[in-house]
Amino acid sequence: MISNYLTEPVHYGLAIVLGLLIAASVIVSVLRMNDTENKHKELADRVKSWWVMIAVFSVALLSSPLVSVILFGLISFLAFKEFISIIPLRRADRRVLFWAYLTIPVQYFFVATGQYGLFIVFIPVWVFFLLPFRLLMAGQTDGFLRSVSAISWGLMITVFAVSHAAMLMKLPLVGGGVGGPALILFLAVLNQGNDVAQYVWGKLFGKHKIMPAVSPKKTWEGFLGGVATTTVMSVLLSFFLTPFSIPFAIAVGIMLGVTGFIGDVTFSALKRDLKIKDAGALIPGHGGILDRIDSLSLSAPLFFHMVRYFYYGG
Repeated sequence: MISNYLTEPVHYGLAIVLGLLIAASVIVSVLRMNDTENKHKELADRVKSWWVMIAVFSVALLSSPLVSVILFGLISFLAFKEFISIIPLRRADRRVLFWAYLTIPVQYFFVATGQYGLFIVFIPVWVFFLLPFRLLMAGQTDGFLRSVSAISWGLMITVFAVSHAAMLMKLPLVGGGVGGPALILFLAVLNQGNDVAQYVWGKLFGKHKIMPAVSPKKTWEGFLGGVATTTVMSVLLSFFLTPFSIPFAIAVGIMLGVTGFIGDVTFSALKRDLKIKDAGALIPGHGGILDRIDSLSLSAPLFFHMVRYFYYGG
């Protein structure tokens, strides 16, 4: 049963996403008819994974605000777990990880109860100061800076940043019945749509490398095409998923396109430094959870604070 906290804009948005997935599945099926060399296998795997991810996301969104917050908390947990698994840590650091993991339910408790003041300072202030002290209690100073930096940065990008997407749920309804659920859907569609658009534009027209030393497959054509596509999507979706004016929707589209790219190449640099291709293998065709939230880790906080400042009185 669909909860009454959802409004018509969310239903329309989910219907559009379903339509896009069906269209993508048909296109992939056509491409694979004569694909004897399996050139489109990665694309097919991506579309299959999208069906699963969208199904899970839709169930959470259609259930209740609490279930949606729990879903984002689970995403943060899996992402932080992946992050810790790929980062070389000292044996002494393992004693601190319990406290690092404990920040996840605490942070999402603040989200679920709408305690913005504690939500915004818990990890960047309290955890930032207390976690290094707990590391020092292990009595090992060799490699201290590397460990405290890695764990703190991991919590910032996988827990603090991602929790901003969940915090959108606490924004009240405004004109047209637009509120948290619709804004989360808007952010999710544009964030992942930007990734797809940059991938497709790069595959079709990519010739000029933008950062060959960091991400050789990234091109100016893919980047600019992705930003343009995301901006158009932002304007179109803003009419029924957001209270945004057209200029603000354009600004949001450009911001999400650019931050999506920055997040992607930042994680590419991390993986190159660690000499790994993907952060995990949980999602066929996509890698791990970290590979899917790389752009969200930058875009979610910026989007949340832009919306809160301009449409909810800061």
